Amino acid sequence: MTTQTVSQVVPGERPASQPGSLERGIDILLALSAADRPVTLSQLCRSTGLPKSTAHRLLGVLCGRGLARRMGNAYMPGELLESMAGLVRPRVPGTRAVVLPYLLYLYETTRQTVNLAVPSGLEARYVERLYGHNRVASRSDGLDRAPLHCTATGKALLAFDPALRREVLARGSFERLTRRTITGLAALERELAQVRRHGVAYAREEFTEGVACVAAPVFGPDGRIRMAVGVAAPAHTASLARLGISVRGAAQAVSAALGP
Repeated sequence: MTTQTVSQVVPGERPASQPGSLERGIDILLALSAADRPVTLSQLCRSTGLPKSTAHRLLGVLCGRGLARRMGNAYMPGELLESMAGLVRPRVPGTRAVVLPYLLYLYETTRQTVNLAVPSGLEARYVERLYGHNRVASRSDGLDRAPLHCTATGKALLAFDPALRREVLARGSFERLTRRTITGLAALERELAQVRRHGVAYAREEFTEGVACVAAPVFGPDGRIRMAVGVAAPAHTASLARLGISVRGAAQAVSAALGP
């Protein structure tokens, strides 16, 4: 006679080896929050141990609730999750008290819209914005995010972040938002080489008609780019060369302030 061992299961409880949808959803959110870049479905399944069908179904729910969002064939934390967990602000090294005086000085010098951007997936996320009374309107107003390939802050981030650049350039072609948007891979690579050479990035009506932007990289104590400082101005009146000197000076000052 064979003796069988029967495990006791408390009514109403699931075995520990069979987590429910809530636990699985939390596992996905934790994996998204821990990643520096958008995560593909296959990568999520490897890190969480979930079947693809289950992960895909739960991601659909999370995206619908704003806790996750899709970027191409990958996923990243959604706006609701970022705001609840404060995922964007900690990416900015140092403190707001250190950075903001330089942004204010840049605004006083240029009297144009000043932006501070950090990478967020395959976009630039604006974490500080200073507007004047005669501010220039942009597509990013109200969204506080913009594509990397057609904005000055995005180009500054791409030029000095090799991993981010490889990820973006792997797409091969880019969305055209105005008649001046750079959509070809070779043309964008040439432009990013110029940004690295001169330390300043430009966007001439590439994201929004009538808006020109200048940006420069901000580096952390480890020498890696952490964010970009930019100025947006009316394209028909902006002196990009003069703005470039002011923006680059502000970015260098912020980098020094964030140093050891």
